[in-house]
Amino acid sequence: MGKVLALANQKGGVGKTTTAVNLACDLAARGYRILLIDLDPQGNATSSVGLDKRELEYTVYDVLVDGTEVDSAVIQDARPSLDILGANHLLAGAEVELTSLARPQMRLDAALQSARARYDVIIIDCPPSLGLLTINGLVAADDLVIPVQCEYLALEGLTQLINTVDLVKRGLNRRLDILGLVMTMYDSRTRLAGEVVRDVARLFPNRIFRSIVPRTVRLAEAPSHGRSIAEYDPSSRGAQAYRDLADEVIQRVGLPPAGSEVGATAAETPVAAQSE
Repeated sequence: MGKVLALANQKGGVGKTTTAVNLACDLAARGYRILLIDLDPQGNATSSVGLDKRELEYTVYDVLVDGTEVDSAVIQDARPSLDILGANHLLAGAEVELTSLARPQMRLDAALQSARARYDVIIIDCPPSLGLLTINGLVAADDLVIPVQCEYLALEGLTQLINTVDLVKRGLNRRLDILGLVMTMYDSRTRLAGEVVRDVARLFPNRIFRSIVPRTVRLAEAPSHGRSIAEYDPSSRGAQAYRDLADEVIQRVGLPPAGSEVGATAAETPVAAQSE
């Protein structure tokens, strides 16, 4: 059974979609079989891999609301070893429509049961909110990755997210755990960025990833070309940061070598905060 990772933070603009897309593309490039699910009505993960969200025949909306099979809705091999379950504006109405359905928080989890065996990792890009779509992502996930921006308000709302995770774990998904917090948009020219990293490392010493994603123009440009940073500029600092993050995720999740059977026990990685 493949691992399901949700990326969530109710604060927007923290690099959540950038992390989801680049992590998915990096793992797929190594030969792992990956499914990337865009659970955000903005559809940014969909367009970031070069898909036109206006032309999708099926989206995650059809899976959640109409019960369409995941296999029928995915775009297969958007990259070698990478399938995409995309999203567009239709998903914006899903939160209201889901409330009239049975077990609305469990819709994505139920849909993924048949798909888990076909993927090494399923990565869910949750919307920047703690609404029903994000709850679906958390209920379906085994582990949570939380992108945290290296800025003053980074910790604002983090407590609320962790409280939500605890509630989901107690009431809906006992297997859910926080895999780690990844610091994003790090600017080595500012003292503040280093202070935020140290604060998060102090508060979550066993959760923060060692890999820190820098704020770079190349990372910002890559989605507009429909490419991951490794495809757009493989020698850049951003590409190296996401390669390092993928290494850590592989170790923490306990993924076997690409192409072998899935199901190893997740391992915890010791943490040391770093700077550029």
